[in-house]
Amino acid sequence: MPVLTCGGMRYQQSWQDEPLQTIDPANQANLEACIHRAVECGITHIETARGYGTSEIQLGCILPSLPRSSLIVQTKIAPQENENAFLRVFEQSLVNLKLDYVDLLGIHGINTTNLLTHTLKGGSMAAARKLQDRGLVRHIGFSTHGPLPSILKAIESNAFSYVNLHWYYFDQLNHPAIQAANRRDMGVFIISPNDKGGKLYQPPPKLESLCAPLTPMGFNDLFCLAKPDVHTISLGLARPADLDAHLAIIPLLSKAERHLAPVINRLEAEFIKIMGQDWAVHWNRALPETDDTPGNIPLYHILRMTGMAKAFDMIDYARMRYNLLGNGGHWFPGAKAGPETDWPALRQCLHHHPLADRLIDAVREAHALFNAEEVKRLSES
Repeated sequence: MPVLTCGGMRYQQSWQDEPLQTIDPANQANLEACIHRAVECGITHIETARGYGTSEIQLGCILPSLPRSSLIVQTKIAPQENENAFLRVFEQSLVNLKLDYVDLLGIHGINTTNLLTHTLKGGSMAAARKLQDRGLVRHIGFSTHGPLPSILKAIESNAFSYVNLHWYYFDQLNHPAIQAANRRDMGVFIISPNDKGGKLYQPPPKLESLCAPLTPMGFNDLFCLAKPDVHTISLGLARPADLDAHLAIIPLLSKAERHLAPVINRLEAEFIKIMGQDWAVHWNRALPETDDTPGNIPLYHILRMTGMAKAFDMIDYARMRYNLLGNGGHWFPGAKAGPETDWPALRQCLHHHPLADRLIDAVREAHALFNAEEVKRLSES
């Protein structure tokens, strides 16, 4: 497994299925240039999903021309209503990709305990095992945007060989899941490090200065890959040149800690300077899960985004993510904290927290700073 993965959700023509003859030649040429560039650099893990619109069918125009034994191809399929439905969807993926098998098949979006139960008992896992027995799938994993308890349950089910999850410098909540996966010898694949990891492809000047001489993307790449429990991070390429900033960190991996330490020290010092020592130590301690708050307020994410915006000027990222609340379904659950919020009840569920009053003030402030028009998930845009 290469340490960088060529993710397939940025270069496709459409998020909806379209016939191959409707694909714009220029778009197809760009996609193929991305794949060629990745493979030339040793990035042989090509990742896509049935839910990525034309990504699969466009990849099917180039993958058969590449040496199959050197590729690690992954697609993902959402849990289906029954075994036969899952098999039908997989068959379409294989036809689209024009391959005889896929190396990795991910159950896409196990974001809740109910979805895990449905996957394991509703036919999707049984279908995936049959595909594995027939040699059409080599390894079965899962992708998740869910809360940590749900991720841990999926890992502890011992049903999967790898996990695709979120974890980066600015959101380290899922580290126990990475550790749990490592104890079970599962592959760990970090998804969306540049977008959901902080919109790092458009960093504010303050963050650029704090990360120098690394770029914010390069710093985050190095932070993730410095952990031996992390095996690969996904790069959602839109054009071949998008690889350049990430390739630049590869020579630094052997001495990652030396390059990371001064940047982390500066980031931590700035966070304490702006937010205070007490906040830095306590803000994320023992926060209730989103489902356990009145109005389903995702306290961890709102408070995390508040710190990012105030300490590092990452307000564009915070606004993008905050305004997805209420429109993200189980992919980004929770609701905004606004006029309808039961503030006394929210304060009560934080009664044990040493910074309870300040947390409530921060949530109010976050709504005032970030609230704007609704944002849709990329696949719904």
